[in-house]
This record gives sequence, structure tokens and C-alpha cells, in this order.
Amino acid sequence: MLIQKEALTEFAREIFVSLGTTAERAQEVAAHLVEANLKGHDSHGVGMVPNYVGGALAGSLLVNADAQVTVDKGAVLMVDGNSGFGQVVGRQATDYGIERVKQTGIACVGSRNNHHLGRIGSYGEQCARAGLVSIHFVNVVGHAPFVSPWGGRDKRMQTNPFCCAIPTDTDPIVLDMATSAIALGKVRVAGMKGIAVPDGSLFDAEGVPSTDPGVLGQGGSLGPFGAHKGYGLALICELLGGALAGEWTMQDVSRQKNYTINHMLMFILDPDLFGGAEGFKREVLGMRDWLHASKPAKGFDKVRLPGEPERESMAERASSGIPIDDQSWQAICTAAGKAGLSDSAIAAATG
Repeated sequence: MLIQKEALTEFAREIFVSLGTTAERAQEVAAHLVEANLKGHDSHGVGMVPNYVGGALAGSLLVNADAQVTVDKGAVLMVDGNSGFGQVVGRQATDYGIERVKQTGIACVGSRNNHHLGRIGSYGEQCARAGLVSIHFVNVVGHAPFVSPWGGRDKRMQTNPFCCAIPTDTDPIVLDMATSAIALGKVRVAGMKGIAVPDGSLFDAEGVPSTDPGVLGQGGSLGPFGAHKGYGLALICELLGGALAGEWTMQDVSRQKNYTINHMLMFILDPDLFGGAEGFKREVLGMRDWLHASKPAKGFDKVRLPGEPERESMAERASSGIPIDDQSWQAICTAAGKAGLSDSAIAAATG
């Protein structure tokens, strides 16, 4: 099915309000999820609603919690998300960092105990809109691992996202990626749609490559992207986002339950710190134009910079609607009922 962004946002908002979420927070979370869908990241879109409803009902997601600064050492801040909606407390932590950069030129922000942060690129974009460069290291805890280390057979790690955002004169350059071959949510979406995942993404319980999303529930694992390189970056995210910012990493088996917590270490800086913002801007735009001028390889229409595929998807889906497979939609509607949304409200959304 195809659903327009306004209708989808409103339905998600109503679900979160039914959980007792304030209207402002519910709108922010719903808009964040739908934007992920618009940008082609369905793994971090409204398909997460059932997980959020489950977390709220189980008490692992505190729907009206705010982020709190617990350590303030000038250019270094520690912010506790208090298990609140990641889209809210993650944005708040980023706000704190951006505000501090105005005083110090650079800020290092540890953002811990956030319920699922959603699309990490949104925090990079938030910094870029303020004219700032940002780097984000994120780890994932709270549930059993899904990713095998390079050279290992069993699951020991998570999809640990990495993001870097660079402001330009128009749209920012945003590298936002899981350190696994694909995001866990993309396996969920593939399973819902009954389609295969890309080669090299999954391994069965014996470590044999597979394209069947079902093997993940049969002892299989996600692999790291780029072999040992992706594994190495995932470990750095674990140690900086998890060990340093969150003091909670995947090796603590006793804390592996059935929910998702993200810890994030952010470095945010003003490009005017060095040779000057104008010199930085000149080189960034020069590289953008230099790469865009590259002759496309066979099978490609043009060279794209990180962030451009998302903007193309957003333009297309904002016009034509957001595709949602039947199983995902049914799961969202079921979650809406569990959240307390009336049958008539669900029927109105599905109609």
C-alpha cells in the first residue's frame, strides 16, 4: 500500500498519544519516523512503532522523559536520556551540544540511556543546519546481539551506527550508516516483504553466506560491512559510544533483555575554528563539484554524494506516497490497539 506522509504521521502521533505521550513529543517522534520512510530508510521508519509500543507497555521506554545534563566540563557534556524517546532526548542532547559550541567552538557530548534513537543522520543534519560539522559514534544494547565479528561464527555485536555530517551552502553531506552489512531493520523489512537480502549480508548458524532473512532467527547472524574494516569501525563505535559515553557494552550478557538502548558520543565543531569557514566552504563545494563531474560508470546514471539518495527518495515519496507492506501495516495496527487507540480511529487510518 501507499500512504501519504501527513496521514502516516498523524496515525503514528495518535498511537503515541494513546500511550500517554504529550502531544508535542508524539508529533516529534512520529515526524522523525516518517521522515526516515521518506528518505528510504524504512528500517528506521514507522515499522518501529510496534517496538516502541511494546517498550512503553513494558516500562523500558519512558514516553515523557527528558534528557538531563549530568556532567558539565565546559566543552565536554554528559547527557542522560533517562530511557526517553530517542528522537526527543537525542535531539535535546544535540541541542545542548550546539548551544555549547557557540561558547567553546567545539563540544564533545556523551548521550547515554536513550531509547532507540532512530535515524542517526537526523542529528547530523541538525548540526549541519546550524553550520556545524559533527561526528557520531553509536552503540546498541538492551537486547541480544545480531552481528558476528569478522572471522567469528556466533553473534557478539550489534549494527552500531556511524554518522558524519558536513554543512554546505545548500543540502549537507551526510554519511549515515550501520557498521553491519545492512541494518537489522532492513532484515525485518525484507522478511515482512518476503524478499531476499543482498549477498554478503547474512550468514547461517554455520557461518555460510545466505540471502534468506529467516536465517537470522535460526541461529544466523548479520555480518559486518567491508569484512574486517566494518568490524573494526563497529568496535570503535562500541568502545566510544558504549564504553566511554554509556558505560554499557554488549559484553554484559546479564543486561541483554528485549528492548533497545542507544549510547552516542558526538563531536560537534564550528568550521570557523581553523582557517575560517569560508576556506572550508570553498574546499567542500569544490570537492562536491569535482565528484559530480566524474563520468558515470556502467550501470550508474551519475555520481552521488552521501545524503543525496535520501533527498531523491524524499522528493519521490513525498509526491507518490510511502510504500508499506501488508505485514508491517498489520503489525502497526495491532500495536495501535495495544496502545489503546480505538477501533474506529484505527479503521479511519486504514481507510
